[in-house]
Amino acid sequence: MTSQTTHTFDREYDTIVIGAGMSGLGAGIRLAMFDKKVLILEKHSISGGLNSYYTRFKRPFDVGLHAMTNFSPRGERKSPLGKLLKQLRIKHEQLNLSEQKHSTIVFPDTKLSFTNEFSILIEEIAQKFPHEIDGFLKLVDEIKNFNEVSLKNEYQAAKSVVSTYLKSETLIEMIFCPLLIYGSAWEDDMDFSQFVIMFKSIYLEGFCRPEGGVRTLLNLLLETYEQRGGELEFKHGVEKILYDGKKVIGVQTTKGEKIKANKVLSSMGAPETYARIDEQEKKTSAQTGRMTFTETIFITDKKPSDFGFHETIYFYNNRNKYLYRNPQTYYDDQSAVICFPNNFQDDDNPEGIIRVTFMADYTHWKKLLSEDRKAYREKKKEMGETAYDVVKKLLPNSWDAKIECIDTFTPTTIERYTGHFGGTVYGSPDKSRDGTTPYQNLYLCGTDQGFLGIVGSLLSGISMANLHVLSQ
Repeated sequence: MTSQTTHTFDREYDTIVIGAGMSGLGAGIRLAMFDKKVLILEKHSISGGLNSYYTRFKRPFDVGLHAMTNFSPRGERKSPLGKLLKQLRIKHEQLNLSEQKHSTIVFPDTKLSFTNEFSILIEEIAQKFPHEIDGFLKLVDEIKNFNEVSLKNEYQAAKSVVSTYLKSETLIEMIFCPLLIYGSAWEDDMDFSQFVIMFKSIYLEGFCRPEGGVRTLLNLLLETYEQRGGELEFKHGVEKILYDGKKVIGVQTTKGEKIKANKVLSSMGAPETYARIDEQEKKTSAQTGRMTFTETIFITDKKPSDFGFHETIYFYNNRNKYLYRNPQTYYDDQSAVICFPNNFQDDDNPEGIIRVTFMADYTHWKKLLSEDRKAYREKKKEMGETAYDVVKKLLPNSWDAKIECIDTFTPTTIERYTGHFGGTVYGSPDKSRDGTTPYQNLYLCGTDQGFLGIVGSLLSGISMANLHVLSQ
């Protein structure tokens, strides 16, 4: 039975974009460039979504952004970053990017280091896995020739493809480690198209960081959007997506306002988007992802380089197999991503910074928070101490920096500030490559369209705006 409700609208736009994260801002800028009347609605007081910032202890903190992937130098217009800048008409030098020094994948019996020069990883594999180097180079050729963004690609498990080229389980696990934890909504594996996206973005292109962190990028995007004439309203979320039985016609906001739109692009995630459709109009649902994380940020009085330590990111795993999965307990301290923001080529941080990310379980943290806030705070403190113990295993023996302050967040923090069900970070395992939904005029961009990371999310917003609005 279809609803016959007649809506009276307060105002009207060509397109409403839900969420001022990277994909929402990318879509908004692209649409505004072509004189579309576009409105971005953001439930919080700042932009960025999963990649944002805050101030605590009178210090700036980044969240989400360990590093930008997809680095390419100025002038490479065919790279993902080059395409992004061209589409948004932003100059490369406006980002003021600083490349990583080098990063390392750490397993119990071996390490693999890599930089933004792919030859370094090839040399590492040739030295430590000599019988696998020929297969690895054939895999790289397959990756380079694969069209990972084709909307016609069928889903296939990446590990089954990679295992036709490589036989060493350890090498396979090590290659997958950074790719999974930086971009998979699946547990223990990922779709091959997503594998190729992540392999290219991390190994073939590499890590970088904008001067000033994520707020530099967000300020640039907001300024560009405003200059193009786009409208953005903070503290103005979407309560309902209005559907007349045939097509989406607009939204009802958390302030009770009804806004009409020809198209709605949602960056909030598939499960969260479909939950905004009235029950009697529901046509579909999407799984809530199980992958979420904790993070502990340490501010120290000395920098890692003061002790001769220059790693940018450690992908740490204390097992022979990499268990990328919900840990079924508060957090998994046997693997971690440990980022040292001071250790990019150009360091603009006045103090030392260490960021430690653990895989975590939303259910444990949510239950503890709802039943005993004091116990919740104690568990966060325990997690911070555990995180620092892991860091000390990897730092030089001479390390004696003093911790000036510590801040932590859990899956419930992610849920509170992003609205993502279950505090999930990489969205639903159910992706819509072309951004379409069962509802006419409603489209997905960002995480559940399938593009991840900062560059990927921005490209998702741009491509969905191009495909579903500008090409019509």
